[in-house]
Amino acid sequence: MRALIGCYPHLAVAGFHRYSTYRSAAVAALTTNSAFGLMRIAVLFSVLGARQEVAGYDAGSIASYVWLGQGLLGVIMLWGGHELADRVRSGDVAIDLSRPWNLQFALLAEEFGRAGFAVLIRFVPPMLIGSLLFDLRWPQRSQTWVLFALSVVLAVAMSFAIRFLLSLSAFWLLDARGITAMYGILGGIVSGLTVPLAFFPDWAQLALWWTPFPSLLQNTIDVFVERGDPLPLLAHQAVWTVALLAIGQLVQRAAERKLVIQGG
Repeated sequence: MRALIGCYPHLAVAGFHRYSTYRSAAVAALTTNSAFGLMRIAVLFSVLGARQEVAGYDAGSIASYVWLGQGLLGVIMLWGGHELADRVRSGDVAIDLSRPWNLQFALLAEEFGRAGFAVLIRFVPPMLIGSLLFDLRWPQRSQTWVLFALSVVLAVAMSFAIRFLLSLSAFWLLDARGITAMYGILGGIVSGLTVPLAFFPDWAQLALWWTPFPSLLQNTIDVFVERGDPLPLLAHQAVWTVALLAIGQLVQRAAERKLVIQGG
């Protein structure tokens, strides 16, 4: 049991090293993120216009919202990350399930390693670019940095939990590309990437609060810019993360019973 638990830190390190080999891809993604960041901030600043603030967001908060979103996009991996679905489709998942580990925990450990590398390459540079070009709103309280780091960890785990469930759907759908593509389209809207969720009508904000999606990006950004009490935001993230990981365990067990090897 101790050896089994001890393998997960090694998997996290392996995940970090694996993604650190794709430096050119990381630089290309950073360039794209920065370009889209400039376009998004231009649009939102036009919404702000001559007003002091919109939906509680002033110029500094909007600038921080945009560049935090662009930086966190690669960290939480809102789009992509469905290799498990491909392995289910090819039948290679049988090898993964035969190994002496919990598949969900193993993939989550690798995910944290990937996210750690993404913080260095996909998060820090956009924030530096944004701080050079705009007057960002930085945390005013020292504890906010700790709360923000915790929020990022929860967001990474939650994003993984959602993608894990979507990938497991391949056991029943045989090809999960349709459902993952739909999630990719809607994810940016309901997570608060496209525009702040505070711009939505009150009824839509209330409805979204009962879903996990604000915890992917919006809650983490609000913790950083100190928008409201951070504790309910973190509690929302923690509850949904634990719930989705637990559901993932149940669905994984059902999938193992359903296992159909395709090809190979």
